[in-house]
Amino acid sequence: MELKVSSLAERPEMSERVVAMPSSWPEPVMNDHVGNAHYGRIATELPQYVQFAEDGQGEVVAHAYSVPFALAAEGRGTLPARGWDEVLVWAFSDLRRGVRPDTVSAVSVTVAPHAQGLGLSGLMLSAMRDNARAHGFREVVAPVRPNAKHLEPHTPIEEYAHRVRPDGLPHDPWLRVYARAGAVIDSVATASMTVSGSLEQWRDWTGLPFDTAGDVEVPGALVPVRCEPERGYAVYVEPNVWMRHPL
Repeated sequence: MELKVSSLAERPEMSERVVAMPSSWPEPVMNDHVGNAHYGRIATELPQYVQFAEDGQGEVVAHAYSVPFALAAEGRGTLPARGWDEVLVWAFSDLRRGVRPDTVSAVSVTVAPHAQGLGLSGLMLSAMRDNARAHGFREVVAPVRPNAKHLEPHTPIEEYAHRVRPDGLPHDPWLRVYARAGAVIDSVATASMTVSGSLEQWRDWTGLPFDTAGDVEVPGALVPVRCEPERGYAVYVEPNVWMRHPL
């Protein structure tokens, strides 16, 4: 496949097509309130941190979003347990207050459903790292969503994250892509994303009854969703794995 990789800062006219590119993200994670408040801002306020690939026909087939933030700022210093949510809040707080960033965090690497399996995720990860280096950064971090963890929703994330194959690479395919690019595991973000909603909303998102108290396994979810029928809500707290890439 012939591909051209650009940033939205270089090609602002492509913004609508990049944003509209189909994805295969599970429906519940599309309803994270922090993500809904901040993710869309990246393309408009930080276009230099959005890379995208288009094929020979000009169709957008993959994109990578990242954000700069100040990890060394007072009160920080370590990668947060609230992972994906927290780094988005930090990045836009720093942008608003004019705080100089010292680190870039990956936010997402997304491949259009029809183009999956062609190695585009690795290509976009490389483009994200190259972009961070070009902007003078020395490290990229990533709250990685292990993409096969949903097959083992009851396995503790610490156990799963550190499971390796005989060749020493991570068992999980997406963690493996990062490891091959030179990243190492820093820590587990135990509450990287939190999605809460009424039982009716969860039924709409998943097609499941959500009428029994306790843990509910939801397709695509990395851990079970906690259902509280007597209180009328359910909550999903997703763990991710923090990985660090020296540049």
